[in-house]
Amino acid sequence: MAGDMKVGLFVNTQFPEGESVAARIPDLIAQVSAAREAGFASLWFPHHWLTHPLQMLQLTPVMSYLAAHAPGMTIGPDILILPPLNPVHVAEEAATLDVLTGGNFILGVGLGYREPEFEAFGVPLRERAPRFSEAIGLMRRLWTEDRVTHQGRFYSVSDAGIGVKPLQPGGPPIYIAAQAEASVRRAARIGDAWLMVNIAGLAALAPLVETYRAALAEHGRTPREYPITLECYVGESQASAHEECRGPLEFKYRAYAAWGMESGAALPFAEFARDRFVIGDKSAVREEIARYGELVGADHFIMRCHWPGLPQERVLGSIRRLGEIFA
Repeated sequence: MAGDMKVGLFVNTQFPEGESVAARIPDLIAQVSAAREAGFASLWFPHHWLTHPLQMLQLTPVMSYLAAHAPGMTIGPDILILPPLNPVHVAEEAATLDVLTGGNFILGVGLGYREPEFEAFGVPLRERAPRFSEAIGLMRRLWTEDRVTHQGRFYSVSDAGIGVKPLQPGGPPIYIAAQAEASVRRAARIGDAWLMVNIAGLAALAPLVETYRAALAEHGRTPREYPITLECYVGESQASAHEECRGPLEFKYRAYAAWGMESGAALPFAEFARDRFVIGDKSAVREEIARYGELVGADHFIMRCHWPGLPQERVLGSIRRLGEIFA
C-alpha cells in the first residue's frame, strides 16, 4: 500500500445475549496485540447505552484498559455520543485519556440517533445539533484556557478550569462522524477531521465527500486526515471469505435495523456487501482499499474485523493479513 495510508482497528465491544463477556476480555487483548504487531496505527471503540439484549462494554473504561496493551498507538472513540453528556465531563475524561496515552488520544464524536439513550439522560433528540456544537466549543476552551466563563444555551461554567490539561497542544483532535449534508458541513466547520462511515454504501458516500470538500474550502480549513470506518474481512481465499463472515455481519446489521438505523440489511448478502463492506483475500482487499482511496480520498482505514459470532481465530487471521496489506 501507499506509505501515507494508515490502518486502524475498530475493536468490537459488543457480544450476543448469553455469552460470557468476562471470558471474552482476553480475546480483546489478543486482538489489540495482533493489531499492534501487524503495524496498525490506531484503535477505535464504539459507544452506546441501553443495548439489551446485546451486551456492550462501556467506552471510557474499556479504552483506558486496552490502551495499556497498546503503547504508541492512537486511541479514540468511533464514536462517543456527545449530546446527552455534559461537555465538562467529556473534556475532563478526554484530557485524562490524552495523558494516559502519551498524547495519542483522538476524540471521535457524533450526534447519536437512538431515542432511548436521549430519553434516559433527559435530553430531547431535537436538541442534538445545538448541544453538540456548544459542547465542542466549550471543550476546546476548557483544554486551552486556565479558567473559563461560559454561559450558553445548555451549559454553564463560571470562572473555573479543568484539573488536568491534555498533553496535546490545543487538546485532543476532534473527529466528527456525520452521514447527512448538514452534519458533514458541521464537521468541516468545527472538526479536525470527518469520520466517514460507509453504512449506506459508496453511492451515498461519494456526494457527501464533495459536500465536505466544498465546506472545507469555504471555511479555509484543512483536515488532519481523511479517516473512514469500514467492515473488513480478509480471508485466506477469495472463494471462502464471504461465507466465513456472512452470519456475524448479518447479525450486526439486523441489530442496526432493530435500533432504527436504515441499513439495507434485507438485501441478499452479496448485493448488500457490494460497495459497502471490504471482503476478500489479500489481493482483492488491497484493490478495494486502493479504490476507496481514489473515490473518497480516504487515507486512514479504520477496519472492524470482528462482529458478534465470528470465531477468534478468524478475527486474528484477518487482522494479520490486513497488516500485511498495509506493510
